[in-house]
Amino acid sequence: MAFSSPRIHPVATPRAASGLDLVQRPRRNRKSDWTRRLVREASLTVDDLIWPIFVMKGQATRTPIASMPGVERLTVDEAVRAAEYAARLKIPALALFPYIDPALRDAEGSEALNENNLVCQALRAIKAEVPEIGLITDVALDPFTSHGHDGLLEDGRILNDETVDILVRQSVVQAEAGADVIAPSDMMDGRVGAIRAGLDAAGFQDVQIMSYAAKYASAFYGPFRDAIGTAKTLSGDKRTYQMDPGNGLEALREAALDVEEGADMLMVKPGLPYLDIVWRLKEAFGLPTFAYQVSGEYAMIEGAIRNGWVDGDRIVPESLLAFKRAGADGILTYFAPRIAERLAAG
Repeated sequence: MAFSSPRIHPVATPRAASGLDLVQRPRRNRKSDWTRRLVREASLTVDDLIWPIFVMKGQATRTPIASMPGVERLTVDEAVRAAEYAARLKIPALALFPYIDPALRDAEGSEALNENNLVCQALRAIKAEVPEIGLITDVALDPFTSHGHDGLLEDGRILNDETVDILVRQSVVQAEAGADVIAPSDMMDGRVGAIRAGLDAAGFQDVQIMSYAAKYASAFYGPFRDAIGTAKTLSGDKRTYQMDPGNGLEALREAALDVEEGADMLMVKPGLPYLDIVWRLKEAFGLPTFAYQVSGEYAMIEGAIRNGWVDGDRIVPESLLAFKRAGADGILTYFAPRIAERLAAG
């Protein structure tokens, strides 16, 4: 949608005492709280929130993540408690990410296909206790591989088609365990269409696909890699499959392919540095479009709050409103429970 600048029309009236002849005074709409609320263009509600959580093996344990103050890894039973809390707050969905025991990681990411792996355990446990909450699962191999990449690695090169075959099987395993939305974050070519076909063939026509349509090779992912335990195992970088931060038109091409292949929803990652991409995808395709306020964004904001440099009660909702203003239908954010609590309090 294109917007033209407002035009100030001259008027043939006596000049005000200030010497200005103004017909349009935008400040009139900002003069009081009630009118500011009345004309607000974008607003934030609990329905906009998706809460990413990290799960780990064990029982009745929460482990703090040093680079993400206030965020913890949760054992499956604690993840169920988190889901119950999210449901009470009316947060629509959780996004699950696993911290896989390093002893279970191998070059092929074979644990991703284990029907009783950590993700599947968490899916079944949460669905049994909190069936009303949506569960979104990450489809990529990086939490499961010994080299920390999202796909199969051969002689320093990521194998696209061979990886896609595994991702399809991973998606079906997660759907069987109770995933409502499959979110492929790997950025392999053709994976959305292959996953759609695989899910349909397995009888999961109603399982949605939220494609990481525009996932950039970003420095903002550092704390997340700490959280899932790949920071020290990653060999090389991910620039041969994640997008170059300088490219915008490429995001449109990537999203167009995912739409053609059957994506139900699109995602942009990271979030705040790529608001222009959120806007362009929403305008171009009209699909439900989401943004991920990633770990590095969270860590910077939370770190500044804890140091007393910014007002957390104001800066967190302001950062989330930016996504809504850019056209996002929802936001994956580690601030989700904090914001939901505040919204519930009124």
